[in-house]
Amino acid sequence: MNWTDERVELLKKLWAEGLSASQIAAELGSITRNAVIGKVHRLGLSGRAKSASTPAPRPRKPRPVSEARPRPVIHGNTALAPVYHPVIELEPEDLPDPVANVIPMGDRCTILDLTEFTCRWPVGDPGKPDFFYCGSHTKIGLPYCAYHARIAYQPVQDRRRTHARAARV
Repeated sequence: MNWTDERVELLKKLWAEGLSASQIAAELGSITRNAVIGKVHRLGLSGRAKSASTPAPRPRKPRPVSEARPRPVIHGNTALAPVYHPVIELEPEDLPDPVANVIPMGDRCTILDLTEFTCRWPVGDPGKPDFFYCGSHTKIGLPYCAYHARIAYQPVQDRRRTHARAARV
């Protein structure tokens, strides 16, 4: 698709009228929303008018909050900032035996029962009827309970040591 002078002028006009990139793409035809956004940025267009046809954002329904564990409040530009949790490194001999981790029947859950506060560690073969997820309470900010988080998130140096040993063998 080539940007002709007529199409660029129409783009500028529609952008100034407050149409969205999707609406402009539909109006121009045979062009994607992303192509419109790219051209708007290359042209340096900004400050468009709010049109009356632009619907007001719908209010969101409040989500039920778990009383056991409130979600951390994040404001402004810190939403994408990394959250650091203290990591207690255990020596390999201090790690619990994976077979010894017996998951109580009450904690086990199916994929339909998972929430943001239940451990998502799969146990067993997904093709078998006895497959389930751990379901224990998660550590804050992680999808796994404390036990499964230690298995899933290993320090980089330990992973490098394991790969080096495997390469020597």
